[in-house]
Amino acid sequence: MFTLMLERDQVLPHTVEALAHDRGGDVAMIDVNGPSMTWAELHDQCLRWAAAYLEVGVAPGDTIVTMLPNTLDSYLTWLGAAWAGALEVPANNMFRGETLRYLLENSLARLLVIAERYVPRLAEVADQLSTLEAVVVLDASSAPEGLPFRVLTGQEFLKPGPAQGLTGPEYYDSAALLYTSGTTGPSKGVLVPWAQMYQSPCIMPEGFLQPGRAYYTTYPAFHLSGKLGLYNAAVYQSHMVLRESFSATEFWNDIRKYDVRAAAMLGPVAALIMIQPPAAEDLDNPLDDVMMGPIIPNIDEFKARFGVRRVATGFGMTEIGFPLASGWDPPNPRTCGRRRVGAPGFEIRLGDAHDEPVPVGTTGQMLLRSDDPWVITPGYWGRPEATAEAWRNGWFHTGDVFYEDEDGWFYFVDRSKDALRRRGENVSSFEVEAGILQHPDVAEVAVIGVPSDLNEDEVKAVIVRRPGSELTAEALIEFLIPRMPRFMIPRFVEWTETLPKTDATFRVQKAVLRTDPFNAATWDRDKAGIKLPKD
Repeated sequence: MFTLMLERDQVLPHTVEALAHDRGGDVAMIDVNGPSMTWAELHDQCLRWAAAYLEVGVAPGDTIVTMLPNTLDSYLTWLGAAWAGALEVPANNMFRGETLRYLLENSLARLLVIAERYVPRLAEVADQLSTLEAVVVLDASSAPEGLPFRVLTGQEFLKPGPAQGLTGPEYYDSAALLYTSGTTGPSKGVLVPWAQMYQSPCIMPEGFLQPGRAYYTTYPAFHLSGKLGLYNAAVYQSHMVLRESFSATEFWNDIRKYDVRAAAMLGPVAALIMIQPPAAEDLDNPLDDVMMGPIIPNIDEFKARFGVRRVATGFGMTEIGFPLASGWDPPNPRTCGRRRVGAPGFEIRLGDAHDEPVPVGTTGQMLLRSDDPWVITPGYWGRPEATAEAWRNGWFHTGDVFYEDEDGWFYFVDRSKDALRRRGENVSSFEVEAGILQHPDVAEVAVIGVPSDLNEDEVKAVIVRRPGSELTAEALIEFLIPRMPRFMIPRFVEWTETLPKTDATFRVQKAVLRTDPFNAATWDRDKAGIKLPKD
């Protein structure tokens, strides 16, 4: 059994406070398009935010919705709420209409902190809100008119000086209420304790972050991954370099300007970087180490082109933290890692439909529980039935299907909802995508199941070609035949210029692709008369 046993100074607001005392003049955060802030300034501003919250009547346990661009302010609002004893609810800044209305109502927030650019979206749903009482328009020079709430500018709101004598949160308190993307219904609000957040610094491979060095991230603070950027920097006495959103054209400029040796990177982001035209200065950068999830298939080419020394990965979710970690340069780029060593002590099971363990090498849904309290979400805000379903039989059900090999390496197969079944065979969309990506003319691909006349699925691939490519569906199928089981080879192919993606995490929105599966751009292998050889 492992025991996490967080001390108070390991809970992020207290970590920042300790750094403010011990290394107050060191840089904590840099916005590439804005200001920088030292640890002392960060702590002072967080206490100022806490005082402002208390001044307008925020009470311990209250929820505060924030809707801000990915800037330093999005971290001040969060930690300030923690010092005030409140719970921040960061809204995805792409939300509008029903998704925004639902979050504001479901979270029961009485206070909203919002950027002026998003006020028109608030106005669209303002008359449908029953709990919201006050709005702070952080960057407005004057309070916008026409909203049925008390409205303050940021300057009016932040008049109080730093709060004094606050005790701050404990490891078992919730750090934030994070709404995950809804797939079969409204988004669910995930309660994320501070002890769960602390797992992130714990999975960093040795030598990833060094004191005083820069850690680069474009992850937004309304996602767990964005918030963890500051936690990682604080624990390792590094500093966070932040860009509001990823830019393929500015990425390497940022890396060079801020002497970035370590970066967090989504697999799709790495793929976008790779399809940029080769440049003479590709190797002229300081980046040594990358945490990438998932690792792209052509990782060796990526490392050689940009001079990256080491790559590591892991697996995590908003609800569970990070039970898997790979260490440096795992033997197979497809792995998500192995069971992490040390605290917290996760127990991981790959289970069948009845939660019984499956044999090694067999696919099953990842279930887990922990020896330590508060390192997995206690549940979903106001959704007791969803909480009970997720925690069935005392195990948290991730909804993700994996298999484990003889050496303890885990491999992601699919989301349960994205799995296909064709001609009696289970088909992993993830594996079909990996096979298609082996073609040198394919830049991106998303595989979905579409309805079949036989009451099961047919495989459809939606593909973005590399610039200048004239790859045809016939040529792609010919390429796949010797490389893929016949039941996995797509029947339908659609060429597209772009795939629909979430703004923050670059995840393909397969639900959007499923809304129009047989459009005019869809090629049908059967109608083209192409027969597959028997296996």
